[in-house]
Amino acid sequence: MLRLKFDSQGKDSLRQVLCLGAHSDDIEIGCSGTLLKLIDQFPDISIYWVVFGANGQRKEEALASAYVLLKDVKKKTILIKDFRDRFFPYIGSEIKEFFDHLSKDVSPDLILTHYHKDLHQDHRLISDLTWNAFRDHMILEYEIPKYDGDLSNPNFFVHLDSVIYEKKITHLMEYFATQSNKQWFTEETFSSILRLRGIQSNAPNKYAEAFYSRKAIFL
Repeated sequence: MLRLKFDSQGKDSLRQVLCLGAHSDDIEIGCSGTLLKLIDQFPDISIYWVVFGANGQRKEEALASAYVLLKDVKKKTILIKDFRDRFFPYIGSEIKEFFDHLSKDVSPDLILTHYHKDLHQDHRLISDLTWNAFRDHMILEYEIPKYDGDLSNPNFFVHLDSVIYEKKITHLMEYFATQSNKQWFTEETFSSILRLRGIQSNAPNKYAEAFYSRKAIFL
């Protein structure tokens, strides 16, 4: 299996990551382990974090979660928008306008966004607009387990050690109390998918997060 890495120094170093999530727990579910690993390996990293649809208690959870996960990041921007949950396709022009402004403000080395075949309409719109606004960037699409059964065959993996694995699971359970009534939002769910992706990618410490890479340039 081919391993790809950013340089720790030089022109190919990882300087800025853009994290995009439709809802307040999406980034944490899809890629918080990867982010914790990047923060550890690149102490000068800058992170731009956008949640598109959160208000009330969900907004409070989103802010608290983001600030805790990014506590060791010196350069960070956290934006929590209040676009209406489940109605993103019907207000797509407003969200696209936000993306147009965003693409002028940041030019990240890496973008983490939703899977383009995600069956949740809000997730799918964010993925589509990510590719529309950022045409010359490295984009990885993360996955979200849900009732729709849209998990597929990812082709890009990030191995997690046991410390980061535990941090991710504990964080999800601690910071998203509003989701505790959902039968799928459990330690077992998140542990299982990390273990499955670890098996698929032969992870030495058993666990991995998975992504979809639609375009990449090698050498």
